[in-house]
Amino acid sequence: MSPEAILDAMMANDAHSAWLGIHRMGESLGWCMIRMTVRADMCNGFGVCHGGVTFAFADSCFAFACNTRGHHAVSIESNITHLAPVHAGDILLAEAEEQSMSRQFGVYYVKVRNEHTGKTVALFKGTCYRKNEKWEEQNATSGSHPHQG
Repeated sequence: MSPEAILDAMMANDAHSAWLGIHRMGESLGWCMIRMTVRADMCNGFGVCHGGVTFAFADSCFAFACNTRGHHAVSIESNITHLAPVHAGDILLAEAEEQSMSRQFGVYYVKVRNEHTGKTVALFKGTCYRKNEKWEEQNATSGSHPHQG
């Protein structure tokens, strides 16, 4: 399956990405870019976007990028560094790029930027494990849609 078809299958039943309001900007082997608008209900008591929302956004981008290689891939380790506050109304862009790939493991860096300011607001690193199971046409219709990294 193509990276686009794999991501179509992943997003078909992905309620969390729908809740985040994720829009795909592009994908290719080992790479993905997504976009979302921060809503007021995503902000904490300090009036800034909750770090868990930013993490989930970056993690979704990571998940999409590492699954483009054709095997089901799941996260085994991830972390994020928050560099600047994000507020309701901000538009975020996340870009995941493959840094290392072997038969079983992949390492990806995700940069999250504020589209309004161009400023990098978070840096995410994720490591995935590639299963033997491949994305195939039947996965797209069988309900097998792993979304973890």
